This record gives sequence, structure tokens and C-alpha cells, in this order.
Amino acid sequence: MNYFYVINGKKLKQIIFIVVAVLFAAGIVYSEKGNISVFSGNQPAAIYSVPTEKKLIALTFDISWGDKRAEPILKILEDKGVKKATFFLSSPWSKTHQETVTHIKNAGFEIGSHGNKHVNYSSLSDDEIRKQISIAHTVLTELTGQEPNLIRMPNGDFDKRVLRIANEMKYSVIQWDTDSLDWMNIGVDKIINRVVSKAHPGDIVLMHASDSCQQTHEALPAIIDKLREQGYEFVSVSELMQQTKVENKEVKDTITTPDRHVY
Repeated sequence: MNYFYVINGKKLKQIIFIVVAVLFAAGIVYSEKGNISVFSGNQPAAIYSVPTEKKLIALTFDISWGDKRAEPILKILEDKGVKKATFFLSSPWSKTHQETVTHIKNAGFEIGSHGNKHVNYSSLSDDEIRKQISIAHTVLTELTGQEPNLIRMPNGDFDKRVLRIANEMKYSVIQWDTDSLDWMNIGVDKIINRVVSKAHPGDIVLMHASDSCQQTHEALPAIIDKLREQGYEFVSVSELMQQTKVENKEVKDTITTPDRHVY
């Protein structure tokens, strides 16, 4: 026996609407896949921010070379009463600027590793990745008397191998949610507006204290003042991580392109 189903026009429209809505929702999930956590178990992950309702924010500064920018930035932080921030130091710079490293430590700021050679670690062999992390670890431990356990890879470059090896060496790989773009010297006002407009609770902000970044020290006072006006408290990355389970983004190979260098 054959059965025939008759669907009126109104019912058909409802079905089509539901199907389109489902497909649209699926498209959104797929397009946003790179911006959500896809980790489970003990898989290593880079840390971009920490989900929290508290207005906590971590200012971070990378240093890989130069003599002129670090001390002015330290003075601004101290003059403004910012007692918590995180500095990621490369080991070659640290060896030639031991007094500044000591200043950072004595001021109570957190020190993380920025590696040894300032190259893309995703381009290195497993053994060379371990070597670069290990050299920096030894240098920073000797200079500060404390073993670092946070690392920001040179250029922010990593792949799954780099994350796995860093994790095996007891390091957390720290990225950022807000890039000040100070490394592009885009202008003091633009740096200020970028950080202040993008800041959110649990945010990790990328800035630099290398000489190539010529406007960070000029933008920093206003950034501090404006964030405080919004009710933010400055903490170190480690303190931020203690608030709650960190938000981890998908481990896609974060390879630095020729037009994107983070110093």
C-alpha cells in the first residue's frame, strides 16, 4: 500500500525555516571553532586569558633587546603604584642587563621566560626546542634565584610540538587576548585606545619593553589610569591563572608570518 503525505504551504515554510536555522547555527559554530576551547584531559594548551567576573587584568612586557625602554617602563609602573605585572625576558638580554633583571625582581614583578634565541621555535627540531628553553631556564634561574614556569615564545610562535615540549618541561605557554600593537609603533593614542577598548576581566595584555617599541612608555601612564577608572586591578599572570580554570584556545599552529614580528 502506498501512502501519500500532503504538507500545506504553511507547514512547509516552518520546516524550511527550521532547517535553515539549524544550518546557520552550525555554520556559526564551525566559523568560530578556532576561538573556543577544544581541550580535554591533560592536553597542553596556550593560555590567552582567564574567565573571571572579577575586574582583574595582567599587563605583560616582552624584552628581547635594547637599553632604553625597560627602566622608563619600570619607573612608570612604580610611580603609578602598579605592583603586579609580568615580564618575559630573553636569556641573551638578561645576561647583558643583569641590573635591570634585578630591578624587575626586587620591584616584585613576575619574571617569565622569553626563550633563548629569538627565532620561531616551530621551525626547530624537538631537541633544539628543548635546548632553547633549557638555556633560558638556566640563565633566568641563576640571575633571579627562582625557576620560571611561564614562557612566551619568541614572536608568539608555536605549534603542538612546542606546546607539548614546554609542558613536559613544566612550563605554561602564555599568549595574550589583547595585543597593544606597540611593536608596530602605531601611535601613542592608538596604543592607548586599543588596550583600553579591548580590555576585559581576565585579560592578558601584550606590550613590550624592547627598544624597537618606541611608544610604549608614552602610552603606559594613560593605559593604567583609564583601566583603573574602569575598575580594573593589576595582577601577575600567575595570580590571574589562580582565579579559575584558564581559557584555552584551539592548538592550531601559530606560525609567525614575515609581516608579523613580536619583539
